[in-house]
Amino acid sequence: MPQLETMSWKQEGKIARIVFNRPQMLNAMNNRATMDINMIVDSIAKEDKVRVVVITGNGRSFSTGIDLKELSTDQIEMVYHQRWERALRSLETMEKIVIAGMKEYCLGGGLQLALACDVRVAADNAILGLPGIREGLIPGLATYRLPRYIGLGRAKRFVLSGENITAQEAHRIGLVDYIIPLAEFETRLEDIVHHYLRVCSVGTIKSKALCNLSPELDYDAFLQKYFEWQEIAQTSEDHLEARQAYLQGRDPVFK
Repeated sequence: MPQLETMSWKQEGKIARIVFNRPQMLNAMNNRATMDINMIVDSIAKEDKVRVVVITGNGRSFSTGIDLKELSTDQIEMVYHQRWERALRSLETMEKIVIAGMKEYCLGGGLQLALACDVRVAADNAILGLPGIREGLIPGLATYRLPRYIGLGRAKRFVLSGENITAQEAHRIGLVDYIIPLAEFETRLEDIVHHYLRVCSVGTIKSKALCNLSPELDYDAFLQKYFEWQEIAQTSEDHLEARQAYLQGRDPVFK
């Protein structure tokens, strides 16, 4: 797989791994990064074999978000935000389970990206925040996604104050799904990735899509979509494998 300027990705069987690669800048996202991530996400979306995507940062931190050096020298235009959100929406809606593995700083656009993922795993030294307000900016579509995870009141505090919080507080309020010791980060993250890989079926992917639709559809429209996608899941090879595995007393192995 190609090594891009700001990040890389590779496929290992059913797993795709994205690694942010500006460790000297704590993986801050410059203009180039918004182009690189779209190229990577588009490539992964086309890989039908991939079931789980895991995103991490090279070095000590996940990402500090927008590159303040470019921002301070007026190099960030609206197209930056448009490219960034396009990539995040692609991650949010792709037919794969997307997991963010966060160490130390997960700020601004880094947290925006984590909110677009399905699962958030934090090292116990993680620091999360949306400092966009300090730059006189809106902290992206965190304003859309964050209330859905932690409620409107908490989200307003988080967005409007620009304060950072610890991994422990983030876990308490539902912003982080797993906390793992920094010393065991790589090993424990792999355990979590492989758990989701084992259970990822057509039913899982359709369940992700339904969860994404839940704030937007009324009951009747949601019910019809559920029936439509349940039929797809129940007639899939994955469901057939699950039935056979049950009868044979073993765990299913989904393709």
